[in-house]
Amino acid sequence: MKRIIAIIRPDKFETVKNSLEELGINGMTVEDVKGRGRQLGITESYRGKDYTVDLLPKVRLEIIVKAIDVDKVVDDIVDKAKTGDIGDGKIFISPIEEVIRIRTGEKGEGAI
Repeated sequence: MKRIIAIIRPDKFETVKNSLEELGINGMTVEDVKGRGRQLGITESYRGKDYTVDLLPKVRLEIIVKAIDVDKVVDDIVDKAKTGDIGDGKIFISPIEEVIRIRTGEKGEGAI
């Protein structure tokens, strides 16, 4: 089992979520977060004055999947979240030792 954490643009979230549902991936944790990467924020003008916004709004998705499904889930997220511009986001993949469904006590891949 693997944990996929994807940091994406907020305007791409619904597209990514709907596409993952079509793949049969329904379980996910979603957070509104702020962050920055190489772009170090953006400079905007307001009433003639420039100011820098250095932490930009993003959406953080956390998904646990069977190891066999990682490539198709990652490819789907990249395909749906990509704009080609700086700030599209990142995906992190890490191993998960165990999953336990609290309601039933079910363990392993069946608990995903």
